[in-house]
Amino acid sequence: MEKTIAKKWFALYTKPRWEKKINTALLKKGIESWCPLQIIEKQWSDRKKIIEEPLFRSYVFVRISAEEKNNVLNTDGVLNFVYYLSKPAVIKDEEVNNIRMYLADKDARISIISEEGFMQGEKIKINFGVFMDKEGTVLKGSKKKIFVQLQSLGQVMVVEFPAEYLSPI
Repeated sequence: MEKTIAKKWFALYTKPRWEKKINTALLKKGIESWCPLQIIEKQWSDRKKIIEEPLFRSYVFVRISAEEKNNVLNTDGVLNFVYYLSKPAVIKDEEVNNIRMYLADKDARISIISEEGFMQGEKIKINFGVFMDKEGTVLKGSKKKIFVQLQSLGQVMVVEFPAEYLSPI
């Protein structure tokens, strides 16, 4: 009887601005990799240009078996796996599929939260990332980083999010 090797999604932490290069290098190695991109308009001093930019800066997703971890870590530009509770954080297939479906929608837009940020105790919804569509409560925050308490499986997780990932409920 053949043993099937279970592959799971993981997030990699990369060198800044290396996301697309790492994604390409991993795909060339035969590793299932995904760098979610968004199309944005950039303004230079003399022109505007439409470009593809990584949705999550310094992150690339890989779907691998345990045996492939070293091969992934030996890829130029990969710094490490994203860890949760001292282990590489596993991302559910459903979560990756939700992000893909969101990005496939031609009307998908990234919203920016106002400069004021969020108030402690405010109920929020997460619009992007691994916790997309989950709700939580703001513990503390500034203009750029917000600490949110998420209730999941009867456990409380405190996760730091960029403010632009969140919207008030």
